[in-house]
Amino acid sequence: MQRIEWYLQSKIERALERLSYPKLAYSFDIPKIETHGDLSVNLAMLLVKEVRQNPRQIAQQIIDNLDIDSAHIEKAEVAGPGFINFFFSPQYLQKTVSNILEEGNQYGRQDFGKTQNAQVEFVSANPTGPLTIGHGRQAVLGDTIANFLEWAGYSVTREYYFNNAGRQMRILGDSVKLRYEGLLGKATEFPEDYYQGEYIVDIARKILEKHSDAFLNRPDKSLDIFKDSAETYIFEDIKGTLQRLGIQFDVYFNEKDLYDSGEIEQVIRLLKDKNLAYEKEGALWFRSTEFGLDQDRVIVKSSGEPTYRLPDIAYHRDKFERGFDLIVDIFGADHIATYPDVLAGIKALGYDDSKIKVLIHQFVTLYQGSEKVKMSTRRANFVTLDELMDEVGVDVTRWFFLMRSMDSHLNFDLVLAKSQSDENPVYYNQYAHARICSILRNAAEKELSYKNEVTLQRLEHLYEFQLIKKLLEFPTVVERCAREFTPHQLTQYLSEVSTAFHKFYTECWVLTTDKDLSQARLALCLATKTVLANGFTILGVAAPESM
Repeated sequence: MQRIEWYLQSKIERALERLSYPKLAYSFDIPKIETHGDLSVNLAMLLVKEVRQNPRQIAQQIIDNLDIDSAHIEKAEVAGPGFINFFFSPQYLQKTVSNILEEGNQYGRQDFGKTQNAQVEFVSANPTGPLTIGHGRQAVLGDTIANFLEWAGYSVTREYYFNNAGRQMRILGDSVKLRYEGLLGKATEFPEDYYQGEYIVDIARKILEKHSDAFLNRPDKSLDIFKDSAETYIFEDIKGTLQRLGIQFDVYFNEKDLYDSGEIEQVIRLLKDKNLAYEKEGALWFRSTEFGLDQDRVIVKSSGEPTYRLPDIAYHRDKFERGFDLIVDIFGADHIATYPDVLAGIKALGYDDSKIKVLIHQFVTLYQGSEKVKMSTRRANFVTLDELMDEVGVDVTRWFFLMRSMDSHLNFDLVLAKSQSDENPVYYNQYAHARICSILRNAAEKELSYKNEVTLQRLEHLYEFQLIKKLLEFPTVVERCAREFTPHQLTQYLSEVSTAFHKFYTECWVLTTDKDLSQARLALCLATKTVLANGFTILGVAAPESM
């Protein structure tokens, strides 16, 4: 679709020059009603104020001055209050199949991010427990957005930010210590605010297996060994879960490094030098009201402990210093009120905060049909991402996390996720791909395959053209998803491709006694398989050849 839009834009610009009409920003739309054409533009209505004519007259004048090639556009006509509707020619649609086959796994790739570096930060859970389904949605969103940016030409760094210091890690270490002592028969009281999950007992048991009772009643060293062991075991568990989900990070960035490198102190000094930090009531305050916030923010408490804002500002300064052109932060809805403080801090330090794109996703609720469920009794009051994958598999997990806008709360229905029916979008789309593979195998047994472009002229059926038009949209969908950070639109689009393919398959026999027609339809099947497979690659799901 992009190419035909570029073609029409060039023709429209020349027509405007001939008519001495001003050039205005406009966009193409796909008409909702098929008889209204394949592309529509409202340019004539936008020109009314400038030209001072009836928009239908303006539209007709533009059409009369369009030097369009019948190999691309069969006709253009005025519709409604002044829309210009374009109808693709059969030759153009037939040629599209050849173009898709020629580009193969490169079909849909963009270049607007070429020569630019992007960093995508996501998950960023501290090593205090296994990843939950909430982390899972963020993990899949982050990885898929990174995939889209790579398809747009960016060089992408996937980054995980964590903190292995502070109160929560001390509580984690002490939680393991108490469980370790309990395994050795020592009566201990376990505080309610400590980590309750069975995974804590698992870690304690591993320490016991390795060191026996060596750390019993040794308060001088015991806490460090328990905290360090817990961090190691939990991080290995987190990395294993992410790897199982098909996610590999390029950088694991530890908040502690910001302190060790002196970057925290540098931020404080820079803010003070700019008179944007001041002391009050024993605390250090950031003049965030200078940057549009409702009140100034504490960045160092009276106890001397920094608030979350200070290391987060320092971390984002570090991102800028590493030279990223685009910085994408993916957070849960619990961050919606806090990230503006960090953006204000970046502004205060003189960096361009427009390079930062903050994406907030809503939470996930698990359902068994109409009933809200808890899958886990073993790992405290949460459902782990591993348990979810055990139930429904990796492909379903990824697809379901992506199929709704991140702005929407996600109800994850386990009954639907495990079903093998057309109602399950993962099954529906993967089955379309597998069916095409089956057709191609049957064709090979009959020594049939696509040979050359001549046979594509046999593609003339309504459902053939509808399918080709849908395949044409793929590059535009990829570009839109990459620019707008909306991966759910690709899941919706692929379902539309699968629907168009199933209609075509039902109405148009692929393997017929007419060899040329069979070859043409095999080419269309292969082009559809290409688009589905490329879309699955971006989403991180498998393209099965049989089901």
